[in-house]
Amino acid sequence: MQTSVTFKNLDPSDHLKSYVSNKLNKFDKLLDNPAEASVVLSVEKIRHTAEITITGDRLNINGREETGDMYSAIDMALDKMEKQIKKSKQKMKNKRGSKGKGRNKSVDHGMPDDDYTRIEVESIEYKPMDVEEAVMQMELVDDAFMVFTNARSERVNVLYRKKDGHFGLIQPE
Repeated sequence: MQTSVTFKNLDPSDHLKSYVSNKLNKFDKLLDNPAEASVVLSVEKIRHTAEITITGDRLNINGREETGDMYSAIDMALDKMEKQIKKSKQKMKNKRGSKGKGRNKSVDHGMPDDDYTRIEVESIEYKPMDVEEAVMQMELVDDAFMVFTNARSERVNVLYRKKDGHFGLIQPE
């Protein structure tokens, strides 16, 4: 795979270039035709950002991750992109396989088209706090729920707003 690596606010490193190139070369087995990869590695204060774009094979895949470590940002962005490539390839297979056979019933998660539910994944940060503090936070915002680490039990809890205006608390046993 032809790869170009750009560094922003970061000294160019042959080790980082080779790391990215080696990781991207593993994608060649997923792609049918040659592709080009454009990688931008940048640092802002403590945020290390990896932006990767793969173009080719009738695909245009983008991945962007931001962490405290450049190598983990690269790995996480590439993991996202691998999932995107596999999903795109599966869609193409489904389209090719369904020509002349009527409607293709299986969609992601093996559900029929009519029952397909789109699931949006959202990452959240949760911080340690008391239940009372979580209730105060919920009263300030209009969210339906709040995920936090219970400062006393050190376990993840979910505080949610009930229809009657009161709050419910979900906590592990």
